[in-house]
Amino acid sequence: MTKQLINFQNKTIPVFYTSMNKKTLTALLTALDSKMKTGKKAIKKCLDTLISIEIIGCEAILHSKRESDTLALSLF
Repeated sequence: MTKQLINFQNKTIPVFYTSMNKKTLTALLTALDSKMKTGKKAIKKCLDTLISIEIIGCEAILHSKRESDTLALSLF
């Protein structure tokens, strides 16, 4: 598994993946920004406490400080 760091909301977040291309990373950043602006309370809570992201296929698993706030986000 490979690790890459991204900046989101003035925090450095590690992104773990087995294979990812530039299109996937762009889709991830676009989805995160979109969900932060227009997402419901549960996803905003997850994004506020985001500690890492795991890319599996076309989904991003968003890991937060509280395990119960962890969510899956479709990228495509």
